[in-house]
Amino acid sequence: MPRVSQEHLDARRQQILAAARRCFVHNGFHATSMQDILREAELSAGALYRYFASKDEIVVAIAAEALTDIRAAFQPLVEADPPPPIDEAFVVMCTAIQERDRADGLARMAIQIWGEAVRSPELAERLRDLVRTMRELATQLVRNYQRRGEISPRVPAERVAPILLGVLPGFMLQQALFGDVDPAMAGEAIRALVAGHTPDDTAG
Repeated sequence: MPRVSQEHLDARRQQILAAARRCFVHNGFHATSMQDILREAELSAGALYRYFASKDEIVVAIAAEALTDIRAAFQPLVEADPPPPIDEAFVVMCTAIQERDRADGLARMAIQIWGEAVRSPELAERLRDLVRTMRELATQLVRNYQRRGEISPRVPAERVAPILLGVLPGFMLQQALFGDVDPAMAGEAIRALVAGHTPDDTAG
């Protein structure tokens, strides 16, 4: 029997995740069954369960991919020396979120995943591991801005980072519900809140 290539396995896994995202975005998490995902992916039950044992596993995989994309936007900001101004950093991150949302409904998916995590301690724990990496990167970024003088060093970076990181879910929530926010707004707001003035403020 011929051996299935890793490329084929990866493509089939992505096929399942793409089908699940479409179902979740259109019908909601609870209204979507594994049978719905099977039909959308045009696969047999055996093919699907080879990759995912449950709907929760699919949700975690979707969340992991989304966080990987956001982390990819984060990483260059953390490694930059010096880092870009903090408002520009949030424009970059929110742009990445907005582009992913337009591609596959990231913001609408995120709302459903958060709600399910409140109900499911097991899902919450698995998501917590994914978010922990984001917090570590955010802490490094805050330390860089503290050294640069853009964020006060009087509060430890470990306490500032989770709250500052919370801007991103807030952006996603408003993107999903209202669609009236944009990355530039996020950057201007961060500059105003953290530094006490907007980028265009010329007051002396």
